[in-house]
Amino acid sequence: MLRRIRDRNIVLVYLAVFLLGTAYGMSIAVISLHLDARGFTKPDIAQLAAFFASGIVLASLPMGAVLRRFSAKGTLTVSLLGYAVMVGLFPLLRTYSAIAVARLLDGAFSVGVWVSCETILLQRSGPDDKAYVTSLYAMAVAVGYVVGPLASRGIAQALSIPAAFFVAAVVALGSAVLVFARLDRDPPGAHEDPHPSGGGREPILRLAGRIKTSCLATFAYGYFQASVVLFLPLFLVESKGIAREETILIPAFFAAGMLLFSNAAGRLGDRVGHLLVMRWLAVVGLLMILGFVFLDSFHLMEGAVFVAGATLASISPVSLALQGVVTPKHDVSRSNAVYNAFYATGMLVGPPVSGAVFGRFGGPAMLYHLAALWAVFVVFAVVFAEDDPHARVKREFGRASSALS
Repeated sequence: MLRRIRDRNIVLVYLAVFLLGTAYGMSIAVISLHLDARGFTKPDIAQLAAFFASGIVLASLPMGAVLRRFSAKGTLTVSLLGYAVMVGLFPLLRTYSAIAVARLLDGAFSVGVWVSCETILLQRSGPDDKAYVTSLYAMAVAVGYVVGPLASRGIAQALSIPAAFFVAAVVALGSAVLVFARLDRDPPGAHEDPHPSGGGREPILRLAGRIKTSCLATFAYGYFQASVVLFLPLFLVESKGIAREETILIPAFFAAGMLLFSNAAGRLGDRVGHLLVMRWLAVVGLLMILGFVFLDSFHLMEGAVFVAGATLASISPVSLALQGVVTPKHDVSRSNAVYNAFYATGMLVGPPVSGAVFGRFGGPAMLYHLAALWAVFVVFAVVFAEDDPHARVKREFGRASSALS
């Protein structure tokens, strides 16, 4: 890895997001238990989760302007500090309104971290290495998500559930200190429009049109991820007769698939085309979703979850790389802001729609509609295949070969 990645700032971002992922994992693992112990109902807990997604949606689009004004390093440092404060305050808050505000700010600071990190990675990586770099970024976060719950369980058993939030705050604070002390300033002119008149900065709608395939991919993944976390365990318990405690293993298989395959998917995307790889990952992933309807063996279901993680979760870093490739460097921060707004919108919309489909038509219909979402993406990616520069180069090469022959 170090031979291919020459810029130490990229490695520092990986370390920072690993620490943040660990803090996320520690808090997420116990947040519902903490709220339940405080007497909040299940609808209350679901609504508070929506405040987190709303914070991401509201802060996403302005984040591009924030980065241009205060730099990626400054925004990342403040966002990490803000998250550390929010997670440290969380167990001290008592009322629904106070917790809702904390979750809203939690989402806003989180998107500040994501946009800053992604902007740094895309600006400092070469055009042929972007998916490789972003896949390692996703893996660093995922490893933190694995380590965090394990640590949180030990802390909760040895001390208390609130103590897990305090330790998570310390870990996030450590990430902020690392970024402030060791990360270099943004490269000169990283966010500046190369045209003095401002003519080089695209209107936001045109910029969204440029990265539309990446935006639909991340919307679909946010929608799918947020829905499956809530409703797949219920489907397995109610429709397949799986013991409730066995469903705890499902996220681990999904994460393992992503960890083992996302880097390979990224390298393949850099070589043959990001959008082509994303299409085939979506095809295989939607088949795995449909498999849950027909599979009865829990071991086969675990295998299907593993493959779904290896395919659908791997789409996320590859789609991030694609939007970095097609966006001029001075507009990367704005592009990342739009991209994350679509991801957050998927997280916000997915659970209520999936829950309504599940409640009215049953678990199989819920899975069918998730598979249909990915099928729509596949069709969209075929129609707009030339959004990927690899496809345009291949077309021009084919025309040149035909002319020569």
